[in-house]
Amino acid sequence: MRTAYSVETVRAAERALMDRLPEGALMQRAAAGLAAACADVLRRRGRVYGARVVLLVGSGDNGGDALYAGARLARRGAGVRAVLTSPGRAHAGGAAALLAAGGRVVEPGTAPGEDTAPDGPLTAAWGGHVDLVVDGITGIGGRGGLRPDAAALVRAFTATGAAVVAVDLPSGIEADTGEVLGDAVRADATVTFGTYKPGLLVDPAAERAGALHLVDIGLGPELPDVPDLEALQYADLAALLPVPANESDKYRRGVVGIVAGSARYPGAAVLAVSGALRGGAGAVRYVGPGGGAVIARHPETLVHAGPPSKAGQVQAWVVGPGLGDGAEAAGAVGDVLAADVPVLVDADGLRLLDRDAVRARTAPTVLTPHAGEAAALLGVPREEVEAGRLAAVRELAERHRATVLLKGSTTLVAGADRNVPVRVNPTGTSWLATAGSGDVLSGLTGSLLAAGLVPRDAASAGAYLHGLAARYAADGSPVAAQDVAEAIPAAWRDVRA
Repeated sequence: MRTAYSVETVRAAERALMDRLPEGALMQRAAAGLAAACADVLRRRGRVYGARVVLLVGSGDNGGDALYAGARLARRGAGVRAVLTSPGRAHAGGAAALLAAGGRVVEPGTAPGEDTAPDGPLTAAWGGHVDLVVDGITGIGGRGGLRPDAAALVRAFTATGAAVVAVDLPSGIEADTGEVLGDAVRADATVTFGTYKPGLLVDPAAERAGALHLVDIGLGPELPDVPDLEALQYADLAALLPVPANESDKYRRGVVGIVAGSARYPGAAVLAVSGALRGGAGAVRYVGPGGGAVIARHPETLVHAGPPSKAGQVQAWVVGPGLGDGAEAAGAVGDVLAADVPVLVDADGLRLLDRDAVRARTAPTVLTPHAGEAAALLGVPREEVEAGRLAAVRELAERHRATVLLKGSTTLVAGADRNVPVRVNPTGTSWLATAGSGDVLSGLTGSLLAAGLVPRDAASAGAYLHGLAARYAADGSPVAAQDVAEAIPAAWRDVRA
């Protein structure tokens, strides 16, 4: 499992570790890992010896890491130039090490005749060509976007077509929240130290981090057992997925009720039922006006005219996809929320639910909004949710005393208890931006709730399988929601394997 910790927690762990190590040892560990990762990038682009590397160096420890890593690359024959974004404030030991290894240090505005533009004297001997730019401008303590002069340097050197490697995190992003509040580096890869930081896993910042490479600097024993964020991996998911035992029957495997679809959106019913059946439900009870369409596609479905409370026993309910907004739909949502079993509310159900009714429930509730629906529930603009996804999912969970799965470029799962880590789904793909894919996710997650998974695990596993299935179904080409549903068993099989 990937875990991420806040800046405050990381700083405390670093202090505790440095107290037990010789001075400078922690920075040397970080620099060694950074240099190795940079060398790998350069080898993939041709070679290390003779490569042209520019370090963008700030005044903090990230700048020191970059300088010491640059010295290691220079000793391997790379041409290394360090451009100081805070002249006179760079890490003295790192700068000395780079100079001793044959690198150069440039302080814009203080070195006569030097020009930090890519086609100026700094790179004239290279014909204006740079192979690698190392971003060591700001560290995890940085706040807000890059200063204008630093942003100009980033734009100039990244325009050369060089690979960009960020030190610990791309400069300009918010380490704790994943927000991007101004100009920020867009890296091809980020080399982070000791542990992941939340901003590396949550969009919009995560989208700027590129491939992530974690360098072990010995921080693990100093970190708390409970992280701020976590992301499931294959082995974690495999341990969660329910597998029928020899004595299982359809009722023991879990019966999920689906209240979805309308005269206008009958397909939502079909897709939600598809997700539930492919997600391993022992049986699906469908309630709504789309019974004919559902039976035509899935004859094994148990269809009832309603209301939901009269449809028969279920272990979990899913309500909302394509339901519409009439009185009958509102009544169905209220009827489901009154049930003493886990309930997942999606789409139209989110507009129709009564927050107090959700908060008063004794059985678990899962809400699955996209950014627009989350914004409506919070009473804020959609852009605010998209810019601060982590804050939004936590606030929604607390307000409703529910588990919230916030769909989007990085799907997040949060519970009402802030002491429990938020989960980040690592399998999301842009191919899921297609009509009906959320209906499939609702049915899939509902089936996992009916199988007995706790809401946080059901939502996390549902999002993971959903994303993986979309990747399989798309395979680089356009995909429809029903294709995603059909690929769920393949995703399940590969995770279990």
